Amino acid sequence: MELDIAGHLGAVERSVSELDVEGRPARAVTLTRTFSTTVEDLWDALTNGERIPRWFLPISGELALGGRYQFEGNAGGVITACERPSHVALTWEFGGDVSWVEVRLSGDGPGGARLALTHTMYLTDQWDTYGPGATGVGWEGGLLGLALHFETPDEFISDEAAFTASEEGKAFYAGSSEAWGGAAIACGEDPATARAAARRTAAFYTGEPEEPA
Repeated sequence: MELDIAGHLGAVERSVSELDVEGRPARAVTLTRTFSTTVEDLWDALTNGERIPRWFLPISGELALGGRYQFEGNAGGVITACERPSHVALTWEFGGDVSWVEVRLSGDGPGGARLALTHTMYLTDQWDTYGPGATGVGWEGGLLGLALHFETPDEFISDEAAFTASEEGKAFYAGSSEAWGGAAIACGEDPATARAAARRTAAFYTGEPEEPA
């Protein structure tokens, strides 16, 4: 299936916020996208353990308030809020670090459901290197998988490694990285610093050499 890469990139609204969390500097990245489905169906796709692997990763654990979840080969954590069908929040624990994810759902016109995902984290060396793309690009790939899932809900998404290695995948990740660089600049980041971080992010995801400044 040929993907409209520009269309998928254009469907996402991106923003970056500066925060203070428990006295430590932090950043929040927010992605917003509307899907052609109902709020209830979007909620089910996000919280149903049988559907999540079709568009994201295999998951185990107790998918309920207070339960602990684990994505295969990735993060785990605790579900800290669950208000059907509009709000879920959880800790995101990976590599010894803890951050926080919050998702809010709402209707968006006839046949549309809007998702706003915010991932909040302390400033680290990873942020200094990659900027918001380190987190934002990964989530944007997840939202792409979710959009494709609504197109073919009974199928599993194609192999992520194969997509990343494809020309479509490289174009997607390069475009997303550049867009997150723009979001960082809009938040007040030095443009040269933000663009350099975006280039490093694109090189990380695509496996291609970093583009010169």
